[in-house]
Amino acid sequence: MYGSKIVLAATLLALGSSGSAISQESSSKQGLPEACKAAQGMDMKGMATMPDLSSMSGMDAQHQELMAAMMGMMRPEAMQGMMAKDPDVAFVCGMIVHHQGAIEMANAELKNGDNKWAKETAQKIIDAQTREIADMTKWLTENAK
Repeated sequence: MYGSKIVLAATLLALGSSGSAISQESSSKQGLPEACKAAQGMDMKGMATMPDLSSMSGMDAQHQELMAAMMGMMRPEAMQGMMAKDPDVAFVCGMIVHHQGAIEMANAELKNGDNKWAKETAQKIIDAQTREIADMTKWLTENAK
């Protein structure tokens, strides 16, 4: 049931469907390092916005939250850092965005899940990827040109 909605959302995104942008409160709290925001490369302004997942009938708020976290990695502002001319900077910026998405998904599991193992795994992901984001942000501060 939800699988087909996920495929539909991914397809709409890939086809460049326009819709309202999904709120990504966790990403905005964490934010991207300046080196990723200032990356010079491809102009991302013309990219389509994210599909409005709230309009998908049958998808409850908990699944919308998981989907928003996953799809948030594809927002133009999140992808800007991956367009950096320096491939090392592009890689690190992309990984930061990827890790932020994983943390957002894990937070959604902690908020909405009820399985002990899944919640413990979510917390381990948050802990590990928060440390890795700190390491990558430090690397950008020291190495991004």
